[in-house]
Amino acid sequence: MVEFTGERVIPGQVNDDLWSEHIARYAFARRYADGRRILDAGCGAGYGAAELSQTALHITGIDIAFDAVEYARATYPIANLLFAVSSCTATPFRPNSFELVVAFEVIEHLQDFRAFLKECARVVTPQGLFIVSSPNKSYYAESRAKTGPNPFHEHEFEADEFVAELSAVFSNVRLLLQNRVESFAFHPAKTFWPADVRIDAGGGKPSDANFLIGLCSFGRLPDPQSFVYVPKAANLLREREQHVQLLEQQLARTKKWLAEAQGERDSLLDLYRRQTAELEERNRWALKLGDELQALGEVLTNQRQESEALALAYDTKVRDLERENVARAEWALETEARLSQVVDQKSSELAECVRLLDAAETTVVERTLWAQRTEALRAELAQQLNLIRISRWVRLGRKLGLGPDLKQP
Repeated sequence: MVEFTGERVIPGQVNDDLWSEHIARYAFARRYADGRRILDAGCGAGYGAAELSQTALHITGIDIAFDAVEYARATYPIANLLFAVSSCTATPFRPNSFELVVAFEVIEHLQDFRAFLKECARVVTPQGLFIVSSPNKSYYAESRAKTGPNPFHEHEFEADEFVAELSAVFSNVRLLLQNRVESFAFHPAKTFWPADVRIDAGGGKPSDANFLIGLCSFGRLPDPQSFVYVPKAANLLREREQHVQLLEQQLARTKKWLAEAQGERDSLLDLYRRQTAELEERNRWALKLGDELQALGEVLTNQRQESEALALAYDTKVRDLERENVARAEWALETEARLSQVVDQKSSELAECVRLLDAAETTVVERTLWAQRTEALRAELAQQLNLIRISRWVRLGRKLGLGPDLKQP
């Protein structure tokens, strides 16, 4: 869905005045469209090309915006109407392809508007007609004084410049002015009659015009004739009266809103006064608190200095204790090394003593075993000796004075 952004008009998305302002130009151009091949350069949403297609032989609408062309194709599927995506400064058409070229509210959107005019001159036939429109810079700047310049416009024209640029390309140029006018219409209630128009007091000054319309050609221009487009033949005075009533109702609502706003303002002012008084009280309290904080800060500063002195003394004591601990640790390490050396020495001596004890014990065991064997041998010999003593033969020998004298121990 194409949306109205201010760059192009979308049917049904703009107010009646803006819509009438744009469709009126195509209604004016339709007077020259009968049986002609037409190019609508910068066709936008396609509503103008659809208007011209009702009497044209064939019409082609081009626009550089793809979404706008897609919207036009979907909205206006008309047999003699074709929409295409194309730049207005470099079209794909052969020279002299169209008998009527229209470009409404396009030229001010282009940086290279001169290339655009040359391209339109290239594709229009020698006897064809080029109709171009653009907002009048003087009036447009004044009407947009509060909202600022149109961000989609590259170059806006005043009447003299507009005519000069058109005349630099086309042999014949006629300037028309498009203005919104007040009129009186005489018409039937239900049917349509041919219209005849009379415009008094001239056409006004170009500098005061709303829009500038240029009719350009290389051949003879159509006979000059004014054109009036009436969006609807209604009682404008009644509409104005109804509009005035709506404005009066709106004014009454506005006054009511203003009274309510005034009451809210008074309430806000009272609240502001109370808040101001409260703020002043709080400021006084803040000043008092500031003095107390300053005094407290001085106390804290003294305490901090005392704490720093105490911490310095504590650090000094800690460093002394650390040095003492280091000295004690060194003494302990030295003592441990010395004791380890003594222990190692005593352990060696003890091991030697153990070895000697083991050797002595071995000797004692050996000697004990020897003594036991000797004792056993002695006992055995004593037993044998006793046997010998008690032997009758020994006693007999002793009596005979023979053999040894075996005395009792």
